[in-house]
Amino acid sequence: MPKISRDSLMTLETYSKERQEFRARVMSHKKNRRVQLGKNVTLIFEDELTIRYQIQEMLRVEKIFEEAGILDELHTYGVLVPDGSNWKATMMIEYADPDERAIRLAQLIGIEDTVWVRVQGHDPVYAIADEDLERETEEKTSSVHFLRFELPEDSIRTLHQGAVLSMGIDHLAYQVMIESVDVAARESLVGDLAPVP
Repeated sequence: MPKISRDSLMTLETYSKERQEFRARVMSHKKNRRVQLGKNVTLIFEDELTIRYQIQEMLRVEKIFEEAGILDELHTYGVLVPDGSNWKATMMIEYADPDERAIRLAQLIGIEDTVWVRVQGHDPVYAIADEDLERETEEKTSSVHFLRFELPEDSIRTLHQGAVLSMGIDHLAYQVMIESVDVAARESLVGDLAPVP
C-alpha cells in the first residue's frame, strides 16, 4: 500500500501554486470515502492522498520549511495511512447548536468504541479508537476521534470477492446501521486492502 514519503511532499512554493487544483482533486476523492452514520456522525476514511493533503496544509499554515519540521509532520500524520490490512478513519460528531452539542457529547462518552464495520458472512469488527491520545474526559467525549478497523484476512478476501459491507454504531445513546455501504465508497475502501491469497 502506498505510504507518504518525504519526496512526495511539495515545497511550500510549489504547493502554493498547485494548491487550488490539488485541493479540488482531494475533495472529489473524499466524496467516495465519506460514510454518514445517522444525522450526526461522519466517518472519513483516510488514505495516502487525504493524509498527504493534510500534511501539505499543516506545512502551509505553520509555514514549516525546515527539514526537521517537515519530518515531524510526516511522522505525526503518516500513521493515519492504512497499511493494507486495515481502514483508518476520522470520526466527526456534529451538532450545529452549541448547547445541544454540549449535552450530546456528555451523553455519547465511549461512542468511539462502539463503531463497527461488518463484511457479509463475518463478525463485526469494532474500531480501535484514539491510539494517539485520550480524547474524552469523565464529563464528555470529543467531537473528533481517530479510528482503526483491523480486518481479518478472511474478511478481506470476501470483500475482494464482492461481499456486502455494513457499518454502524451500537452506543446506547446513538444507534444506527447501514446495511449496505454505497457502491462507490465500498470500492474505494476495498482499494485500501491488499489482496489475500
